[in-house]
Amino acid sequence: MYASTVRGLLVRGMLAGLIAGLFAFAVAYVVGEPPVRGSIAVEEAAAAQEAAPAAGHAGHGGDAPAAAEEEEELVSRPVQSTVGLATGVLVYGVALGGIASLAFSFALGRVGRFSPRATAALTAAGAFATVYLVPFLKYPATPPAVGNPDTIGQRTTLFFLMILLSVLLGVGAIVLGRRLAPRLGNWNATLAAGAGFVLAAGLAFLVLPDNTDAVKPEFPAALLWEFRVASIAVQVVLWTVFAVVFGVLAQRLLAQRTDAAGAQTPAPQPASALG
Repeated sequence: MYASTVRGLLVRGMLAGLIAGLFAFAVAYVVGEPPVRGSIAVEEAAAAQEAAPAAGHAGHGGDAPAAAEEEEELVSRPVQSTVGLATGVLVYGVALGGIASLAFSFALGRVGRFSPRATAALTAAGAFATVYLVPFLKYPATPPAVGNPDTIGQRTTLFFLMILLSVLLGVGAIVLGRRLAPRLGNWNATLAAGAGFVLAAGLAFLVLPDNTDAVKPEFPAALLWEFRVASIAVQVVLWTVFAVVFGVLAQRLLAQRTDAAGAQTPAPQPASALG
């Protein structure tokens, strides 16, 4: 029974992640794409300014400038901003929805006497904080055309390392809160565990190296701000919709399983009948 319930929650979590991904894609396309296009335009303008003096020097030297062939894009920009963006966001939503549903299965009944909907909301909030918000505070998102392409591997490694540390610290905070609850009470234990998480995350911020590939000073600050706000908005919408949809689906599933288990349990016979 338990395995089938977890399997049912996993399927519903992936479905909720898919629905949340649809909403997140809409936000990403409407709010996120304009700053992305703006950053690409800034990068192309800067590249054109750098190429102009080089072409002028080549012409004054008397040598015919070499015909620089532009690299052909494997995927056009319109496809990237529509089909590519939708595919990436939907796959991301389904994957995280499945993982979050497994976390929900573990947390249900173990972090307090919360209903399935409340547990789904707490799970989504914890996932948003540990998987996105805390790593974002250390390594903020930057538009795709801003950073040095040679440092993408290093930046990606540091970001995923911060995600791993944040998730582990979040799990540790939950364990700590449960152990302190009998002595301090649920509220005080939650505050102590939260303070411990913030302190440990702050130490991780100090230990991990900073992003040396910083945004160039001439890059428009307003454009960078719009991109980062859009990035946060996409994640907020994704996890909010997931919490609402999965909470409803999980509540219905668990209610059905409870009713079925109650129906299978034989009713106690009256004492007179036993005699």
